[in-house]
Amino acid sequence: MRKHSDISAQVSCEVAFADVDLAQVVWHGHYLRYLENARWALMRTIDFDLQDMIDSGYLWPVVDLRVKYVRAARFADRLRVRASLVEWEQRLAVNYLITDVADGARVVRAQTVQVAVRPPQNELLFAMPACLTDRVANYLARQPHRQPADELPA
Repeated sequence: MRKHSDISAQVSCEVAFADVDLAQVVWHGHYLRYLENARWALMRTIDFDLQDMIDSGYLWPVVDLRVKYVRAARFADRLRVRASLVEWEQRLAVNYLITDVADGARVVRAQTVQVAVRPPQNELLFAMPACLTDRVANYLARQPHRQPADELPA
């Protein structure tokens, strides 16, 4: 979950009152919404938004989700959520890092994995279809010279 790439997007949010529980910290399930908002920002970065997924004719289920809660966020905290596309050839893997804007502290690390499924037989593809990989290739071709992906500190 610590690997990131140059194919990334960031969103910011403020913890809403409705997101905190009786202990006055963000309820663990609400972090998934923050991750989802960053994932869609990332997909828009490579020009593969929801309508493109629908039009592709494939299903794109999330088949794995891993979350490491590092520090609790509280009401009115400003959070930065970064999503990085780290795999796109056999599966679509996105790593996330949520940090507190005020002090840069890690709040959550996470990863989602999606696969492509061909309906109506729900055939699992073992390689991502060109409708996705071509978008990634086009995005990379438009970017200036990139440094190799590195690791986030522990």
